[in-house]
Amino acid sequence: MVQQIAAPLREDVRLLGNLLGETLKEHAGQDLFNQVEQIRALSKGARDGQVEAEKQLEQLLSSLEDHEILPLTRAFTHFLNFANIAEQYHVVRSRRQSEFDVDAPSPNPLDHLFAKFKDQQISSDTLFKQICELKIELVLTAHPTEVSRRTLIQKYDGINDCLTKFDQQKLTPRERETTLNELKQLVCSAWQTDEIRQHRPTPVDEAKWGFTTIEQTLWNAVPKFVRELDQMVLQHCGASLPLNVAPVRFASWMGGDRDGNPNVTHKITQEVLWLSRWKAADLYLRDIEALRWELSLQQCSAELRQSLGHDHAEPYREALRDIRDRLKATRNWLAQKLQGNDVIDDARVITSKEEILAPLLLCHRSLMQCNLAEIANAQLLDFIHRVNCFGIELLKLDIRQESGRHRQAISAITEYLGLGNFETWTEQARQNFLLQELQSKRPLLPKHLNEPAQSLIEHPDVQEVFATMRTLAEQPSESLGAYIISMAEYPSDVLAVLLLQKEAGIKKALRVVPLFETLKDLDGAATTMQTLFNMHWYKQHIQGKHEVMIGYSDSAKDAGFMSANWAQYRAQEELTAIAKDHGVQLTLFHGRGGSISRGGAPTQQALFSQPPGSISGAIRVTEQGEMIRFKFGLEGIALQNLEVYTAATLEATLLPPPVPKDEWRELMHKMTDLSVQVYRQTVRENPHFVKYLRTVTPELELQMLPLGSRPAKRKVSGGIESLRAIPWVFAWTQIRLMLPAWLGTGAAINQVTEQGQKALLDEMLEQWPYFQTLIDMLEMVLSKADGNIALYYESHLTEDENLKILGEELRQRLRDAVDTLLSLKGESKLLSTNDVLDQSMKVRKPYLLPLHLLQAELMKRRRDYLAKNQAEHSPVDHALMVSIAGIAAGLRNTG
Repeated sequence: MVQQIAAPLREDVRLLGNLLGETLKEHAGQDLFNQVEQIRALSKGARDGQVEAEKQLEQLLSSLEDHEILPLTRAFTHFLNFANIAEQYHVVRSRRQSEFDVDAPSPNPLDHLFAKFKDQQISSDTLFKQICELKIELVLTAHPTEVSRRTLIQKYDGINDCLTKFDQQKLTPRERETTLNELKQLVCSAWQTDEIRQHRPTPVDEAKWGFTTIEQTLWNAVPKFVRELDQMVLQHCGASLPLNVAPVRFASWMGGDRDGNPNVTHKITQEVLWLSRWKAADLYLRDIEALRWELSLQQCSAELRQSLGHDHAEPYREALRDIRDRLKATRNWLAQKLQGNDVIDDARVITSKEEILAPLLLCHRSLMQCNLAEIANAQLLDFIHRVNCFGIELLKLDIRQESGRHRQAISAITEYLGLGNFETWTEQARQNFLLQELQSKRPLLPKHLNEPAQSLIEHPDVQEVFATMRTLAEQPSESLGAYIISMAEYPSDVLAVLLLQKEAGIKKALRVVPLFETLKDLDGAATTMQTLFNMHWYKQHIQGKHEVMIGYSDSAKDAGFMSANWAQYRAQEELTAIAKDHGVQLTLFHGRGGSISRGGAPTQQALFSQPPGSISGAIRVTEQGEMIRFKFGLEGIALQNLEVYTAATLEATLLPPPVPKDEWRELMHKMTDLSVQVYRQTVRENPHFVKYLRTVTPELELQMLPLGSRPAKRKVSGGIESLRAIPWVFAWTQIRLMLPAWLGTGAAINQVTEQGQKALLDEMLEQWPYFQTLIDMLEMVLSKADGNIALYYESHLTEDENLKILGEELRQRLRDAVDTLLSLKGESKLLSTNDVLDQSMKVRKPYLLPLHLLQAELMKRRRDYLAKNQAEHSPVDHALMVSIAGIAAGLRNTG
């Protein structure tokens, strides 16, 4: 079956590879083409274990002149990107093929789930109610792992469209030839385009990228998804979904995430909020023009006729005229604001989605009353579903800031008032002060923070916090999402943000979401929330609902994958229990990334492995960097991911996983204690570790790559602690050591196995979804690790004996981790039960290997050049950046 499925994929990969070869011959010369083919052949030999081929490959690449390397890195990078396109399209193709075959299993996970609910005797009423109450919010973030330029991504989308055309059976020979020529042109155009951005993107650029994702795929995928869900609900529950349903919504951090990013200011946030509303108005305007064109009908209800105040030949068009004109006025007003013009007249500007929905729902009721359901439930219903999902804002904007900045702002106020330094007070004193001021009817500073008193508080960071709050006070509340406090430690961190919002005059306060991310903060999360829920004023303020964010990146960097993962699980369990005790509906917000050490796992598996009861019909999840494109870049894949998120949330809510046995917990505690000990001994206590990281991996070189708007470090100087979690993961991924995802984990499993706990581990693997997922994630990352490639970097980049000793120790630990995992699963090789990923990596290896060898050579040349010339840049910088982008594309879940 795998072979049958893989055949069309191999044909697509071969077609794109051949077209790239033709482009190389025509535009880069026969010599480069021959060189690429020679390297490819040697690399395939090396993949298949031919030692001589690997030696020849190393010699060939190290003998290249500087100017010869860039075209080679570009050629292999393009091939890996084309392989990604083919794989993505193959998902869509497989889905379509299964729909043709009545005997094939449904590609929609909801089909299987509805059957499972029936078997488990979940009543149709329970199921219907739960679906209507679903609150799944996917939060798009611009973490710097999206290495591909938007310009190239648009060309990749064109290539995908061509592959789609080839799959249509009724193409005439001439149409086929035309499509092939279009494909050649796109491959050629991609080759002629620089892969690397000339400039680092701004936060506004990142936000526009998010809007593009909505416009190109989700704008159509969302109404299709809701329509499909409605049909299934009607079939299984005997009722249609209400018109206001929106099971999946979207939010964004792009332009709102100021933690560690000085480029995100209140002015940037304001620009992004206006842009977001402008884009929404623009898209709705296109839809309403098309809808008015369609609704030329004469027959209407008395309610609709009465609302017009007079008879009209085309009542629906007339009913939609005013909202069309208001959308135009809104778009024009926002355009003026974006151009920096003062516009006072905002009477016609739309500030609530209800203003758009009212005339649409009126038209829908009328059509239904006139027995015109086929028209009511077509284009008009799609429009209603879009408004329910995207609102007036397209993407609700979350604001994120680090807790210390809020403490600093409150301290500036207390010092100005002569009350002392808030930051030096005890936690209880802080809480008392904040609660007292939150309940006070007078402002803390004269006339809020936007008057002269604030100018006396001169620190620019404090000024920026105040300015951000004032900016938020000026927005329609529907445009805004959550206010997230990173590095949240204390209950006062939450209260401080609420007080700053009150002082700025924010009428409807943004919900404040503490983000617990280090191991210490995760362990203390339950205590912090218990304290808050015990405050009478706070309990009244939240009105029975609260959101808490669980961080994956910093905890994994701090303590290693296994320890962080178990701390996240425990924190969720404890938070769920405390919320239940207090009658609070808890939404957990998962700050997941693409890489394993940052919580990346197949969506359905990841959500079902959460603690029972922690997903109660509501969940928020970040979609980060390159994963946005992989999950939502094509309409068919976007549709599938919406189905997967819905199915996973429903299953975890109605059929939660088992409560772990006490002995499972005890063993997890034991393993994580061992794991964190091994991890920290290596990462924190080995005096040569930081030097190894900066010598053998391209951690320093990554800062050259204009990936995102955020600096690579939180602070300009410092060690592991100051390095952002994403470049930390990215650097180890580039040399294929994948260290953050397995270090300590294998050693811990091995030790408890030797202590006679193998039977208990087997039981956990069979019965506990959490542990199954943890082991599957570990297997996936170990399958992408390659100690020989890491050794090549090391041998090429250092002569330091201490570093070599450490390197051998790390590679031995990697080998031990693989052996331990295979022993645990009773398998002879990794991925023996995951043929798809196994085949994918085999296809990529001959193209990844040359890029790794070239990257090590480029790093060596660059460092030698900078040392000799006392320069900041070298002649091989561009080629090095392309190699980084190529390896990231080849491994996909990079950071």
